[in-house]
Formats: sequence, C-alpha cells, structure tokens
Amino acid sequence: MIDLSGKVAIVTGGTRGIGAAIVEMCAGLGARVVFTGRDDSAGAGVVEKCGAESGARFLQGDVTGPGFPDLLVADVLAREGRIDILVNNAGILSRGDVVACSDAQWDATLETNVTAVFRLCRAIVPIMRRQSTATGRGGAIVNIASDWAIVGAVNAVAYGASKGAIAQLTRSMAADHARDGIRVNAICPGDTETGMLLSERGAAPRADVLAELGKSIPLGRVAKPEEIAAAVAFLASDAAGFITGVLLPVDGGHTAW
Repeated sequence: MIDLSGKVAIVTGGTRGIGAAIVEMCAGLGARVVFTGRDDSAGAGVVEKCGAESGARFLQGDVTGPGFPDLLVADVLAREGRIDILVNNAGILSRGDVVACSDAQWDATLETNVTAVFRLCRAIVPIMRRQSTATGRGGAIVNIASDWAIVGAVNAVAYGASKGAIAQLTRSMAADHARDGIRVNAICPGDTETGMLLSERGAAPRADVLAELGKSIPLGRVAKPEEIAAAVAFLASDAAGFITGVLLPVDGGHTAW
C-alpha cells in the first residue's frame, strides 16, 4: 500500500539515526529525497546506502539558519519542480529540569526543535498550496515529535516543551491547511535504538542498555529506526490520504500503559 513513486521529499536531520532511516525508507519506496544535515561525510554515506539510482541527494546546512529554509526550497524546486513531502526530523535533546536548564539550553532547544520547523513549514506551505490548486493534492508534512509530547518528560524540560509545541503546531497547521489539500501529522517515537540514546548511557554494553530500557516498554524492547521510518512513510503516502492532525505514538505502548 505504501508507494512514494514520483514524489519529491525533503527530510531534515537525515544523516544518522531515525533521520537516515527515513531517507533510506522513502528512497526505497520510490521518492526522490533531498535531505539535510551538518555532516558532509555522514550525508555522503546515506546517499551511498540509498544507491545512485534512487536520486537521493544531500544538502549540507543548519536548519536554524534564518535563510536556510528559502535556500532549501529554492534548490529543490529548481532541480525537481515540486515538493510533495516534508519530514521535519532535525532536533536536539538537552537534559535538565526547570532549575538546571540554562537560558542557552532553552534557547538552543526551542530554536532547533520548534522555530526551525515553523520556518521551513512557512516556506513550503505556499508551494504545496499552489500544487493543490493545480492537482488537488498539495502534499504531506510529517513532524517528528516524541512520546514526551504526550506524557511528561523527565529531566528534559526544554525538550519536552519543544515537542509539546510541535504537537500543537501539527494540529493547528492541519486545521489551517486541510482545505489547501495539505495533510499535517506527527510521529511520536518512544525510545529508539540510535546513537543519541546509547550515548546517554556512557560506556555500558549496548545489549545491556537496550535490555534495561526495554523493561519499561510494554512490548519489551526499544524501537528500531526503521520502524519509525515506516510510520513516517505511511503518513506521507497516499495510503494515509484521509489522515491529518494526528499524533501517532510509535512507542511500543509506552504512552498507553
């Protein structure tokens, strides 16, 4: 049911972890993917995994740069002629409760996780709206939130606040742009087997870390990046053509327990 053939997708933060899995999944399902990140060598590695025939392309840049959204949109339109899918995946995690969180941590987290998403959506919605006028379907936006957009974040007040903001941005945009033929949804991943997650556990053996984290999840394990990517691909595809404004937990039952 999931077919992205002929669609042009933008994925931010696509060089590693969940983002890289999203790029590879969308490219494998037929989309022409342009993805961003700050690491040229990591970007080249993802392009190589996708294969030359996929047309996947890396554009180096920082999503928090005020001029970056317009640069990205102009580049993709010049080369591809349209934008069908936007996946806002780039994000950072900062630790600390409300007392420990510094102004610098708060500002950096909100700038990356919320403001950059807002700016890119603002740049892309007019493009999708014009496409809708011509074809009846403008496009699909999928924001990567977190299960901490649904339940409280422990020792991560700035991150939790940022993902809660993404949840409301998603709902508000879905309501505003449904008549424009633009669907807006969010994925709320739980603990996922990525470098970011494992790095927080120091030098502990990988298998021990994953087993310990799995104890608090009803399905008994953390997610694999490919499982998050599959949910993104579904919401971005025509198979989800009547779905908008949804926050989809992909968390092994964590938020339902």
